[in-house]
Amino acid sequence: MFEQNLGRTDANHLPLSPVSFLTRAAHIYPGRVAVIHGDRRITYAGFLERARRLASSLAAAGVGKGDTVAIMAPNTPEMLEAHYAVPMLGAVLCCINIRLDAGAIGFILGHSEAKVVLVDREFAPVMAGALAASGRTPLVVDIDDPTAPPNALVGTIEYEAFIAAGDPTHPVRLPDDEWQAIGLNYTSGTTGNPKGVVATHRGAYLNACANALTFGLSPRSVYLWTLPMFHCNGWTYTWAVTLAGGTHVCLRRVEPAPIFAAIADHGVTHMCGAPVVLSMLIHAPADTRRPFTQTVGIATGGAAPPSTVIAQMEEMGFAVTHLYGLTETYGPSTVCLWQPGLEDLPIDEKSAFMARQGVITPMIEEAAVMNPATMQRMPADGQSMGELMLRGNTVMAGYVKNPTATAEAFAGGWFHTGDLAVMHPDGYVEIKDRAKDIIISGGENISSLEVEEALYKHPHVMEAAVVARPDDKWGETPQAYVTLKPGAPAVTAADITAWCRQHLAHYKCPRHVAFGPLPKTSTGKIQKFELRERARTEQSA
Repeated sequence: MFEQNLGRTDANHLPLSPVSFLTRAAHIYPGRVAVIHGDRRITYAGFLERARRLASSLAAAGVGKGDTVAIMAPNTPEMLEAHYAVPMLGAVLCCINIRLDAGAIGFILGHSEAKVVLVDREFAPVMAGALAASGRTPLVVDIDDPTAPPNALVGTIEYEAFIAAGDPTHPVRLPDDEWQAIGLNYTSGTTGNPKGVVATHRGAYLNACANALTFGLSPRSVYLWTLPMFHCNGWTYTWAVTLAGGTHVCLRRVEPAPIFAAIADHGVTHMCGAPVVLSMLIHAPADTRRPFTQTVGIATGGAAPPSTVIAQMEEMGFAVTHLYGLTETYGPSTVCLWQPGLEDLPIDEKSAFMARQGVITPMIEEAAVMNPATMQRMPADGQSMGELMLRGNTVMAGYVKNPTATAEAFAGGWFHTGDLAVMHPDGYVEIKDRAKDIIISGGENISSLEVEEALYKHPHVMEAAVVARPDDKWGETPQAYVTLKPGAPAVTAADITAWCRQHLAHYKCPRHVAFGPLPKTSTGKIQKFELRERARTEQSA
């Protein structure tokens, strides 16, 4: 009986797209401040108008369905506007990592076939080199933000003049098909050229919904942009905050003083960032700190926050949420969800639980720990290690122009994350290491994350990373790289090793320790591939 007169109609089947979040927010909260940037205040009505003007001007420049518009900018209003204007046209937004060199940017411009490039004045010099390397001649629009360094402009028109010519009533169109590409995000590959991850309107819509629900966003939320918007489209919070009707607080530079000032002045309630951001706040000089009365939710991913970091953040008024995800999953795909009684546990037990990557976010259907060779599930005993795999509606469409890599990523009907993990009896996933980061010493697997957790407990250690060092006898042994806290007393390699022996089985303890700043990606992740190369070089020297 259900087959009769039932089916898709114009009334019940509209393509899912996060573009609709802005039209809804502008309708409900037209006078509410949507975006704060320095002295600038943009209401939701103004936000929508500026996005429409940008879309209109891009269309006049020849941008249409399937065309790529690249943008290289920090966390500014123009970056937010592009996240709505470009998809309105059925075009694809390519956010470029602001720390890449000209060669890498040139590759992205060429590979993505960018038709228009929006570039913040701060990055004009590197963009000039990238354009020359790309062999392309796109329309270049300069974003002359007053907070940017006074570099020479490289485009043919300035952003404000460009959108001023646009139609403020330009139609907001949903995609013909929700599976159309909305974004193209390039992974920061450690070898070779980066891969272009294709995000769809459907996936972006659903992941933004999942983030708003998981992080508790509401119209009262004030979200501080300490996470780069170029990173997985800001983990889709570029759309999630708008969905909730919250306020975006833009921030050009992620530094302690402006972060604390924004929290105090604007009543920030939510923010995200890599563990390095948490560490930065904990070790901020006293004269950069500002008191605040509200609890600030801070979501972190990339590595499990050490127990000492969680404790210190809570003492400062922050509530830490541990997320896990990849560019290929639009950012967050699992979350270490709160359980009753968690706050009553001793800090070490609480932190051990919070260090887990957790359970699936609402729009991911399934996470499993599997043997990648047999595609059989590993026992949920908290010890049997396998590869974490995901299935769901917020997994990428694939890698553009790279069918081989796409097929490998989806082998067996699951997305292969490349992370080694265990499944606990309660269904919570815990990543033990990246497959390439596990240390095999004398036939024993050593988790670099476990050794790093012990190092972070040292009272004078601010940052730590552990990698495999080749060893003639054991095959590999752990090598530690450590950055000490500002003002720390003299600490030797022997001191670090002795500390680890108090907290770890002896075979897991680093046999070699080096001190100094750790190399990081633009999103704050420690570049272990560089440290592995250092360890190999030091071993052979």
